Amino acid sequence: MALKALDIFKLTPKKNCKECGFPTCMAFSMKVASGAVEVSACPKMAPEALAKLAAATAPPMKTLKVGAGESEYELGGETVLFRHEKTLVNRNRYAVKFCDCMDEAAVDAKIEGMKVVNYERIGEIMKPEFAYVKYNDNKDNFLAIINKIKSSDVECAYVLEVADADVAKEAVAALAGLKPVVIGANKDNFAAMIDVVKADGLALGVQGANLEELYTTVQAIEAADYKELIIDVTGETVKDTYVNAVQVRRIALKEGDRSFGYPSFVNVAKLANGDANLEIALSSVFTVKYGTILAVEDMTYAKALPLYALRQNIFTDPQKPMRVEAKVYPLNNPDKTSPVLCSVDFALTYFTITGDIEASKVPCWLMIPDAGGYSVLTAWSAGKFGGSVIGAFAKECNIESYTDCRDIVIPGKLAVIKPDVADNMPGWNVVVGPLESMELPKFLKEYAANH
Repeated sequence: MALKALDIFKLTPKKNCKECGFPTCMAFSMKVASGAVEVSACPKMAPEALAKLAAATAPPMKTLKVGAGESEYELGGETVLFRHEKTLVNRNRYAVKFCDCMDEAAVDAKIEGMKVVNYERIGEIMKPEFAYVKYNDNKDNFLAIINKIKSSDVECAYVLEVADADVAKEAVAALAGLKPVVIGANKDNFAAMIDVVKADGLALGVQGANLEELYTTVQAIEAADYKELIIDVTGETVKDTYVNAVQVRRIALKEGDRSFGYPSFVNVAKLANGDANLEIALSSVFTVKYGTILAVEDMTYAKALPLYALRQNIFTDPQKPMRVEAKVYPLNNPDKTSPVLCSVDFALTYFTITGDIEASKVPCWLMIPDAGGYSVLTAWSAGKFGGSVIGAFAKECNIESYTDCRDIVIPGKLAVIKPDVADNMPGWNVVVGPLESMELPKFLKEYAANH
């Protein structure tokens, strides 16, 4: 951060009012300095002090809001190069490519393809988030494609690549209120492109032949008092693009040069040139290093499953386990005769188990105590999941009010805790479940057949 805790403290009201959620102004200042809280959390900060602190403590990379409604996304705002240093903030997004060279059938096929990939993984909806529409020279078809996507039932934000300011104005007007990203500003046309986006505060994508040209063009746009920018780091080759992406991010975060402190765009479809396998590989590379919006030729399950899993793993806070709420979850419409299963609150374990229980179609109550957000064996070895924890939570949630059945199924890998669970849940029959979650459907069907 640009300011230390003491520098921040000097600008606070020093009232120790606790309205910010911290016991003293110094404690608040230390949290602001570490990046754990925003300066705006202090309700009594003088406006001039707040403005000074907000500028000084802002992330080296600007945060942009693009899109609208269910398809509004925050981009940028990163403070570190690597997840393990602290955490990455706003995940990258994937865009499906359209261009004005496509006929109506091809456009329809891509729109239908965008609808297909839409699934949930660990509580997050996975789908193509953007439609990327590229203008070459066919204005009528370019605008027709935009309107066709807009009138379809695909929920997405938009990236428009168009360097002709007059055409860009018409495209932006067609998407009024939807806050598209407009890529196409360069050293020759940036003034006209600023006029296209300024009224609505749209993100403007900057392009250049190399890093030097990108840098000088960004500085010229900033000098014209516009800073809602995205940098198109796509080069002529994969190597050029990789170097651009890494250098832009390093210059912004390590050298503190805010002229490169903006989110980036990578046209992966251009680099892959029709090779679907290469496109997946390159999308993986630029998910890690450091594409904010990645344009791909299309999004199929073959591409989505590895890419979204990779993205989700990278954009999690390494200091906070992925966990679900500790409570009793009804699965498959359970009733007073349904058994109880027990597992941990680690999100990946929870969603895997619930999927397999739902596949069995056997009504069950799933009891999830607070296990620290760890996996089954880790939670047990850390003393976070065992007979006393399960028994205490059973009393806390009053599990006996949910069902008259007195069977509780514990994870098969923790058969060793069966006597401990029985001691802490008198009157209950402790059943050891299968070793693997994938065996739950068969296990539960056999259980239901025998009860």
